[in-house]
Amino acid sequence: MTERSFDYVIVGAGSAGCVLADRLSAGGQQSVLLLEYGGSDRSILIQMPSALSIPMNMPKYNWFYHTEPEPGLGGRSLHTPRGKVLGGSSSINGLVYIRGNPLDFERWAEEGAKGWSYHEVLPYFRRAEKRQEGGNRYRGDGGKLRTCYGTASNPLHAAWLAAAGHAGYPPTPDVNGFQQEGFGRMDMTVGDGRRSSAANAYLRPAMHRPNLKVLTHALATRILFDGRRAVGLEYRRGAITHRVRVARELIVSGGPINSPQLLKLSGVGPAEELRAHGIEVVHDLPGVGENLQDHLEFYFQVACKEPVSLYSSINLRSRALIGARWLLRKDGLGATNHFETCGFIRSRAGVQYPDIQYHFLPMAVAYDGSTLAQEHGFQAHVGPMRSKSRGWVRLSSADPLEKPKVMFNYLSDPDDLIDMRACVRLTREIFAQPAFDRYRGREIQPGVAVQSDEQIDAFVRAKVESAYHPSCSCKMGGAADPMAVVDPQTRVYGLEGLRVVDSSIMPSVTTGNLNAPTIMLAEKAADHIAGRGMLPAENAPFYVAENWQRAQR
Repeated sequence: MTERSFDYVIVGAGSAGCVLADRLSAGGQQSVLLLEYGGSDRSILIQMPSALSIPMNMPKYNWFYHTEPEPGLGGRSLHTPRGKVLGGSSSINGLVYIRGNPLDFERWAEEGAKGWSYHEVLPYFRRAEKRQEGGNRYRGDGGKLRTCYGTASNPLHAAWLAAAGHAGYPPTPDVNGFQQEGFGRMDMTVGDGRRSSAANAYLRPAMHRPNLKVLTHALATRILFDGRRAVGLEYRRGAITHRVRVARELIVSGGPINSPQLLKLSGVGPAEELRAHGIEVVHDLPGVGENLQDHLEFYFQVACKEPVSLYSSINLRSRALIGARWLLRKDGLGATNHFETCGFIRSRAGVQYPDIQYHFLPMAVAYDGSTLAQEHGFQAHVGPMRSKSRGWVRLSSADPLEKPKVMFNYLSDPDDLIDMRACVRLTREIFAQPAFDRYRGREIQPGVAVQSDEQIDAFVRAKVESAYHPSCSCKMGGAADPMAVVDPQTRVYGLEGLRVVDSSIMPSVTTGNLNAPTIMLAEKAADHIAGRGMLPAENAPFYVAENWQRAQR
């Protein structure tokens, strides 16, 4: 048993952990240890944007969590990938940069996350970002996380945007700026043709610092307490168990599955569950592992009559040429995630801001690469943003090597199916517009036979997939909320020297992909942890449709 001491110990080198390691070690005053169970992210398969589906399917880089059989999906168990590598899920994700709607953060403040309103988080989004197109009142150009737009040169992108206009939806010049609602280009976390993961953006430039130690292949197994104060961490490397002492604070950044698991293994969580596994209760905190949320989506696929889709590029010779060009020049089809246009709409009148998201892809294929494209086609990934269903993360046993049980309770609230029906019908309407006339072949999925509510419900239960946005399982909230796990400064309620900083502390899931808001969250948390003042709030206006109470568009 070896033992060293650090000012800060961070568990998990994911989107949040990499940010914290950089920000807390800057200046050289405090010693920081960052622990990661995975290994190096140097692989071309991670760094090349268009190869995104490959590391997602490799046990070397993915924890490979699966849900318990989901009753709302006919007993299906869904894959819930989580990054097990430097950079965490930012090293295996789809590289989409979507901040969320400003009203998401207004909602966070209402849900007890005081200090996390839109005007208070906007400065941290801006601080994080290094935008290729330059900064403005909403966007940052001096940060570490590289973002850019794709070329959107495939003609199907233009057809998609034109069809949305024909259907009566507004264009937006920037879904991450003043106006999220509408259709436009979609940012990606790519810089100079390479993946801009949290590891590339934050961690690697900081790794030369003598006061930052990064330890890979280290599995955190238990937080050590002296009374109510976290004073250390037990972790395994191979067959050897180590202990490290914490002088200031221990920060759990394992993500929405691993963070509640580690807290529970350490005696922090619902007392009844802990005792059932023979774990001594340090602090009865009922919200740990509860309130789990996600986004569901399905792929609305249409055959393409003209040979313009990416299907032409998936044969072995084309892929070799794309890879060679990327290796030599870091550009071309290898330098994009191909999700270059998007849309955010409201499902019905009376919804104040978008509750449906679109990713458009000029090919008909599964996102995770589990099925290959069979013909020229195109698709929209579409799903509701504010599901009412809530799930949980619970221990399988007291063994840290045993995966926890994960249950999202997908579609358990009947309103979630109403939203899914809107997704099918509104998407079908967009693809029926004149802009797609020259390209539109048969509807591959759901298929024209799927029309009634009952038929749509059956299709959704059979075909819907996770959008890979698990969150909210250690939610932030006010002291009066019995299910809140951390306070608005990210400190675990009832304990000292312990924080959680990752997407698990979101009070509720945001409108869009989670990498951007998770990085923002860590940027702001770093100031809380270091005891610095907050960046000044920015009073930038944001869009809300004037007719939202009486019209869907």
